[in-house]
Amino acid sequence: MNKFVTILGLALPLLLCLPAAHALDAGVDYAEVSPPQHTDVRHDQVEVLEFFWYRCPHCFHLEPELNAWAKKLPKSVVLERIPGILSNGWVPLARAYYALQALGLAHKLHEQVFEAIHVQHIDLNNPEIFFDWAATKGVDRRKLVAAYNSFGVNSKVMRAKQMTRAYKLTGVPSFAVDGKFTTSAYMAGGQEQLFKVLDGLVDMELKVKGLKR
Repeated sequence: MNKFVTILGLALPLLLCLPAAHALDAGVDYAEVSPPQHTDVRHDQVEVLEFFWYRCPHCFHLEPELNAWAKKLPKSVVLERIPGILSNGWVPLARAYYALQALGLAHKLHEQVFEAIHVQHIDLNNPEIFFDWAATKGVDRRKLVAAYNSFGVNSKVMRAKQMTRAYKLTGVPSFAVDGKFTTSAYMAGGQEQLFKVLDGLVDMELKVKGLKR
């Protein structure tokens, strides 16, 4: 018995020195959305929205880590990208994203748009330059122009504006989880912590819905 107490006494300080799991702090690591927003996923899914802007350098540098994180998500978690629109100057590149999406090319060219802007320094905010650039990637220029100016893209741009306001966003990249929470690298304390916070928020919602990761 004395031997057991001695061992416990030696081990206890070591146990106390182990780092505790990071507990999410509302108002610090993330913000609660009031009122909660409607989501476009089934009741047995969790929605994660990334609000981005193609000219944002932080969005560009986050992209590889975001893609790596997304690959580890369970099938019950749906990640959707939304062009954040904080001013009218952000609209052209939101249209560009949705025009590519309308042609089924957003997934293929998303990273290349970032690279064209931040690495090659091409002004894709100019619609004509964007159309010419896309044509060099094999996109049908005529179809892209039609999509860019279509009613469907207009509707999605209006929705993106409304969502940016509804989530009370002040910058990008920002994330919304299941219509209830928003967070960012700034709130979380860095990119590495951002994905830990996102994992924590996703796990909270999975638990609420009785789902497993």
